[in-house]
Amino acid sequence: MLANYQKPEDLIGEQGLLKHQTRWTGFDDKILSLYARGMTVREIQAHLEEMYGTEVSPSLISSVTDAVIDEVKAWQSRPLDAVYPIAYLDCIHVKVHEGSVRIKAVYLALGVTMAGEKEVLGMWVAQTEGAKFWLQVVTELRNRGVQDIFIACVDGLKGFPEAIEAVFPKTAVQLCIVHMVRHSLNYVSWKRRKAVAEDLKRIYQSATVEEAEQRLAEFEASCDEEYLPISQSWRRNWPRLTPFFDFPPEIRKVIYTTNAIESMNMSLRKLTKNRGSFPSDEALLKLFYLALRNISQKWTMPLRDWKAALTRFTIQFEERLPQ
Repeated sequence: MLANYQKPEDLIGEQGLLKHQTRWTGFDDKILSLYARGMTVREIQAHLEEMYGTEVSPSLISSVTDAVIDEVKAWQSRPLDAVYPIAYLDCIHVKVHEGSVRIKAVYLALGVTMAGEKEVLGMWVAQTEGAKFWLQVVTELRNRGVQDIFIACVDGLKGFPEAIEAVFPKTAVQLCIVHMVRHSLNYVSWKRRKAVAEDLKRIYQSATVEEAEQRLAEFEASCDEEYLPISQSWRRNWPRLTPFFDFPPEIRKVIYTTNAIESMNMSLRKLTKNRGSFPSDEALLKLFYLALRNISQKWTMPLRDWKAALTRFTIQFEERLPQ
């Protein structure tokens, strides 16, 4: 809103924008809000002209969004908690225009604090994926103050288990069950998906790893003729799936429920779908940072059933808890 102007007849619209004026109080916030919704510079320019009857140059809009980069750098290097009971790691693939369009992976680390609150620990644009890249990411988390992660839930990221075990040797690396099931169902017709999903549920909802082995053997006996790639995938990844069974139901429920990072990624994917491709890595990081800032503002409650999980964490990891 504008302060006391003498000629109210010169005002345009409810926002109090003067004729020939290009900015008003809150102008930058308005641009950042539109940018965070996935709108391009040109789309923001058209929107401001349509809504407020003012022409704003693309360079001015870019300068407002560019100012966020320093904020992104500060956020990406901020100190972190000493201990995170759970950390989820996942990625989103996006198109970046660098002479030609390249598909890049943006990796996001989401931590769960001792209070059960979600916190985005950082994001990284991978030029090349592998053990060296992941060692750099995990080392960065360590340098920012993280001393221990009890359980790291990942989606089959090449080189990540070895990297996290090199920096956090006590961390249990758990392959995401949800992603594993989704990958398996890609081999199944729509008509049979519900039945196969139920068969797979019997494996990962087993009480013990021995029972899970038995259920997997039963699945192989009944389904290998039709769905051999599914059982082969589960067997191949079995050492990264079985840490799940070392934990009591209270902790398993929190590990399995990847809604925290799933819903976050879904919101980000909607934005990238609207944008098509990004002109640079920097433009991508600006949008994701602003979008994550909006998303995290809605995280006002601990994870569901966290008290029960924390009690079990306290017992199981007593010697590793922060004093």
